[in-house]
Amino acid sequence: MALPPEKASELKQIIHQQLVKMDVHGRIREVLAETIREELAPEHQQLSTEDLIKALRQRGIIDDVMKELKFVTDVNERDRTSAPKPSTHFVDREPPVLKKSEGSKMVDATTMLSICDPVHMVLIKTDTFGETTLVASYFLEWRSVLAAENGITNVAVELLGVGTESKVSVGVLNIRLEMYPQLNKTLSPEVTNTQFALERQKTAEKERLFLVYAKQWWREYLQIRPTHNVRLVKIFAQISDDSTDENGVNRPVCSYIRPLRAGRLLDTPRQAARFVSVLGYERAPVIGGGGGKQEQWCTLLAFLCRNKGDCEDHANLLCSLLLGFGLEAFVCVGTKAKGVPHAWVMTCGTDGTITFWESLTGHRYIHRPINPDDPPIVEQPKPLYPYRTIGCIFNHQKFFGNCQPTDAVEVCVFDLHDESKWKPMSGEAIKSICSPGATSSVPPFPPLCASTVDAAVTSNEIELQLRILISEHRKDLGLSTVWDDHLSYLLSPALAAYELERTTSISAGNEEFQDAVRRAVPDGHTFKGFPIHFVYRNARRAFATCLRSPFCEEIICCRGDQVRLAVRVRVFTYPESACAVWIMFACKYRSVL
Repeated sequence: MALPPEKASELKQIIHQQLVKMDVHGRIREVLAETIREELAPEHQQLSTEDLIKALRQRGIIDDVMKELKFVTDVNERDRTSAPKPSTHFVDREPPVLKKSEGSKMVDATTMLSICDPVHMVLIKTDTFGETTLVASYFLEWRSVLAAENGITNVAVELLGVGTESKVSVGVLNIRLEMYPQLNKTLSPEVTNTQFALERQKTAEKERLFLVYAKQWWREYLQIRPTHNVRLVKIFAQISDDSTDENGVNRPVCSYIRPLRAGRLLDTPRQAARFVSVLGYERAPVIGGGGGKQEQWCTLLAFLCRNKGDCEDHANLLCSLLLGFGLEAFVCVGTKAKGVPHAWVMTCGTDGTITFWESLTGHRYIHRPINPDDPPIVEQPKPLYPYRTIGCIFNHQKFFGNCQPTDAVEVCVFDLHDESKWKPMSGEAIKSICSPGATSSVPPFPPLCASTVDAAVTSNEIELQLRILISEHRKDLGLSTVWDDHLSYLLSPALAAYELERTTSISAGNEEFQDAVRRAVPDGHTFKGFPIHFVYRNARRAFATCLRSPFCEEIICCRGDQVRLAVRVRVFTYPESACAVWIMFACKYRSVL
């Protein structure tokens, strides 16, 4: 029996935490270096997989890992062996335990054959400046190992490019699959091949039926009002043959959404919105002219591995996180100013309040519709959001097409139960193609990983690099540089307040910051400060961007009497090593009239 998605995610998190705790990756690197240095001749410094596994076994690393990952039959069995004593506090005295529902035996090959989720592999290229590029994405059918002799098989897969290069080969990856521990009995190739064929047939039939239904739904939608054909109603993640996911596959948009719980990594919906907003924004590249918007909806794994994506990727992730927090959330597809296609998120409150969430910035807007039938004397609310039109909304279970007389957001009424305003798709049809476990849907979402970035260390490193860059820049201008460490420290509360305001929309601490600065700046002196925010950790790139601001350049190139400079960097970390980097440049100097 396959594990439920939430249990599988919990299991992955426990294993990941245990591997990090034991520093398994560091120990493997040490063994690899030691083996190459001591056991191989200088002219044969190539290490095979077998050599590495052998070295790990000899040093007991594999045995240590398996000992730490203990399997128990049931929690009650542990309770019988040692009855707990009442206590007033709790101490975690035991290592994480992987629980199995049926004894301590491994499941058999037949049961594992029913687990149809592929292994999703993503190839990322990172340049010397830390910029990432998605090179390839591949779904590996791992179950062939169930029919392999001795539980070991070697597979060569061709990796194809992404987006407009989805038909171009980028290389061949040789993969060795091994079952550990080994199965007592393997399956015959005929059994596995038959299972794969049946699944493909079942998937193809589901996709065919859904496509037939989608076409009928679209015909009915156009019959309501012929002008609906120009509205952004997106049933599949495409607008043309080359606008798909990163693998060039057309998928129903509902399959990109799934309730996602962040565990202990994110505490509130607004913190989730802040996390999504600090992931980089990058539009899919367009080849040739035309000025059109190229679309490439990425799977969640590809988006998180790149740490950047288009507005659709941000909206899909934010909607999934808000659903995980128990909100009724939808992705909205429409346009911004000048008719630019855009995607954002909407939540429906139990009191009927409609809130728009901009996934690229984390900003929230309350929607109050304008009634065009009201007389001119009636004061109408002024929309603060940047959205102009809306064609459809969707999540993992529902899809609605906007069939109101106009698709202008400011006059839209979001009464989703009124089919004269919103045409729904069949929930059963969506479930057949997009529910968890459906072979045609996107594979299960990976659990979010805790940040590996040390905020304090990274802040210090960026700050030191900026000091060097500023000193060199002023030296080129013939200016000396004197740093005021105390003033630099006093800038920290302001940076913390900026991040708090971005996350919660609450401003706090400004009075204390201003009072501290007044005390640090003597009478007759002038203080200037310039805060700026980035989502990357490249000091040189940030410095170049800051110099383009005349306000910042005025501070960095400050001339005068008793000039003292200050710079403070504060890095705020989020899951998946995403970061919000706040920098404040400041100076104080004696005013000369």
